[in-house]
Amino acid sequence: MSRNKEKYEAAGRRAYTIMPETERAAGRRAAPWTSLEVTGGVRNLAPALWDMAHLTALYLNDNCLQRLPPDISRLATLRTLDLSNNKLRSLPSEIGDLVQLRELLLHHNYLRVLPYELGKLFNLCSLGLHGNPLSKEIFNLYGDTNGTHKLLTYLLDSLQMRVPHPPQRPWIPLTRPNRTRPTCIFTVMCYNVLCDKYATRQMYGYCPSWALNWEYRKKAILDEIRHYAADIISLQELETDQFYNYFLPELKQDGYDGIFSPKSRAKTMSESERKFVDGCAIFFRAAKFKLVKEQLIEFNQLAMANSEGSDNMLNRVMPKDNIGLAALLRTKDAAWENGLPTDAAQIGQPLLVCTAHIHWDPEYSDVKLIQTMMLSNELKSILEEAVQLTRITPKSPSSHDLAPPVQLLLCGDFNSLPDSGVIEFLTSGRVPADHRDFKELGYSTSLQRISGSERPNEFTHPFKLASAYSEDIMPYTNYTFDFKGIIDYIFYSKQSMTPLGLLGPLSADWFRDNKIIGCPHPHIPSDHFPLLVELEMAPSTSQSNGLISRR
Repeated sequence: MSRNKEKYEAAGRRAYTIMPETERAAGRRAAPWTSLEVTGGVRNLAPALWDMAHLTALYLNDNCLQRLPPDISRLATLRTLDLSNNKLRSLPSEIGDLVQLRELLLHHNYLRVLPYELGKLFNLCSLGLHGNPLSKEIFNLYGDTNGTHKLLTYLLDSLQMRVPHPPQRPWIPLTRPNRTRPTCIFTVMCYNVLCDKYATRQMYGYCPSWALNWEYRKKAILDEIRHYAADIISLQELETDQFYNYFLPELKQDGYDGIFSPKSRAKTMSESERKFVDGCAIFFRAAKFKLVKEQLIEFNQLAMANSEGSDNMLNRVMPKDNIGLAALLRTKDAAWENGLPTDAAQIGQPLLVCTAHIHWDPEYSDVKLIQTMMLSNELKSILEEAVQLTRITPKSPSSHDLAPPVQLLLCGDFNSLPDSGVIEFLTSGRVPADHRDFKELGYSTSLQRISGSERPNEFTHPFKLASAYSEDIMPYTNYTFDFKGIIDYIFYSKQSMTPLGLLGPLSADWFRDNKIIGCPHPHIPSDHFPLLVELEMAPSTSQSNGLISRR
């Protein structure tokens, strides 16, 4: 026990209880221990210490340690490390690998410099440095208001970047196109670009502030978009001002046109504030597609309109200002290979492209599912109206009134894992009324109005959709320190579209070998990875208009 035992116990820091011999003899087991104290003039540490990977607290204070070995990095679960009152003259750079640390006490050592890797300890709340001959620059930062955070930011920003660029993501071919008939082959990208106002050191403390800076990230995002050169690009978390003054002008030079809408809160803001509101955008290659109509889908307005009989619809769903954005496109002649389809030759094949950004909070699974249901219901209405927009006048009394069915492409950040009610609903076309994601909050009456089902025990939508990506291909689309999972999707009409290939995941070896614990990263500008799929769309000739009936 430390010679300063009374000091620590008085402060409530550390007190130990030894199991009485009678209890041990009776077979009682000691509780698992995760804390270890080694104090009392120790000069060297046994190598076996670094095998104790279960430790969350290690107290090495009040010793005569002159060095800390790099093996300290093996104790990856440490939350507390006390090295006070030793004779340390330096710290190993590997101490920066202890990213779980909340408390690091280094008082009264002989430290003159700190390794820049210390800045990687973004979870650190308490850093003790007093009693060390550190530079005035370090102590000026450390002694300032919020000094620990400022010092860590300075150290991380000063750390030399040695991580190589990740390898190119592989292209995964799935099947060959059909060369015996007219087909429209196009690529689709879905990408949450991480809005500037959300990219803070508080949220992403493991990323240097210069790499979080929007001026740095926006160029990397645009370079990535240009590199993949998709025919249709669906973006989320794009700021209003950045769409109109950066991305739209830049992408117009590359032959794109685009539409955008900010989240609903923009309506309540002044013009100067509105430009910083993020929203959704759809870009399309003008040589292949023509815009027929665009439509904004505001979930808060739909929740209000369908709130009768449910206070939760007003109190939980309506306050969230997430949106969907739809673009009704028509193919141009240049979009087709192997000739033009008969029915679409005069007017072009209609394609409804939708992008959406669903509410983020895991505690609001009901809101996510309801927003998705409202989205599908609105898309059904848009498709039904689109039939009228795509009709043409017959050439002769014997010809049919051609209305090529509108095909659907649905992209977005759904903030929902593959086993969620949201993805179950979209892929299977139905969800039970008692699904766990509704949280038994009594939405049934309201949801009957936005569901096509005649059965009271389930809700349905009329589309046949498939996800372009599967979990075995893309293990995660969102990669942060606290969360890694699939929440971004590209859904397509599986009756008339076939995926020919898609962009594979980033190298798992690159993340592991370079200890990349989360994104953004200097080489990765967002916390999301873009999805990219090549689709073959066959011309539609049936009169189903992209919808299926439920029995």
